Amino acid sequence: RAVGAAGGQCTPLAVSTAGSTRPSRASGVLAAWVAAVRAVACLLLGAATWLTRGPAAAFTAASSDAGIRATCSEITLRQEVLKDGFHRDLLIKVKFGEGIADLQRCRLLIKQYIPTGLFVDPYELASLRERNITEAMMVSENFDIEAPNYLSKESEVLIYARQDSQCIDCFQAFLPVHYRYHRPHSKDGETFTVVSNPDLLMYCDQEFPILKCWAHSEVAAPCALENQDICHWNKMKYKSVYKNVTLQVPVGLTIHTTLVCSVTLLITILCSTLILVTVFKYGHFSL
Repeated sequence: RAVGAAGGQCTPLAVSTAGSTRPSRASGVLAAWVAAVRAVACLLLGAATWLTRGPAAAFTAASSDAGIRATCSEITLRQEVLKDGFHRDLLIKVKFGEGIADLQRCRLLIKQYIPTGLFVDPYELASLRERNITEAMMVSENFDIEAPNYLSKESEVLIYARQDSQCIDCFQAFLPVHYRYHRPHSKDGETFTVVSNPDLLMYCDQEFPILKCWAHSEVAAPCALENQDICHWNKMKYKSVYKNVTLQVPVGLTIHTTLVCSVTLLITILCSTLILVTVFKYGHFSL
């Protein structure tokens, strides 16, 4: 008797056969026809609703996903070793993907692990900070720069990277490193020291899409060198151009021990003798 379809929803069918306690055959046929018409109307209404709302919602979701994918471009890190000899410079370059804006509102901190075969001079770092060449600080305590390789421990350095003036989406950091003395070898006159990839930490003053893409944990570290405030930095995932940096270190040979000790002792005695002769010949003594 009554069929309702308001607001895109189909209401239950109600058929009344007043005045009769047993429905007639005609009323049963009529009810079947009404139910069929109602079913067709519901199907047409549902299709119309999907056509008007579905594509728009799907387009909005697709646009949002595309925007997120655009900001999730890859972060690339490259380590290079400059200069030759026992005193080297470690240069670290970090490049974010194309199209990432507002990097000026973020800071990048590099946590570099220094192997036992190398050391960083904290006094040299202080001098470089005063001259505004690099911003780095030692994390490890009781650090001995004079200890040989076999008596030293791995250390950590925090480097506050700076934005590259020639690349809008790049950061770079500079760190001087020095070789330690190694034990002499019996056959090969060289050894190798491996510098592993660092931890890349990022902190932004406001919400930044790249953090959601690549951040997987938080690390507590000083906000800056000039204060002791602690910030919660986001540890970032990145792709390294080189798996590790391997440095070749020259070492002495054990078969040369006798020769080296003899020559060293002879030169020491000779120089000491010359100094004493000079002092007694040209020195002025008074009792």
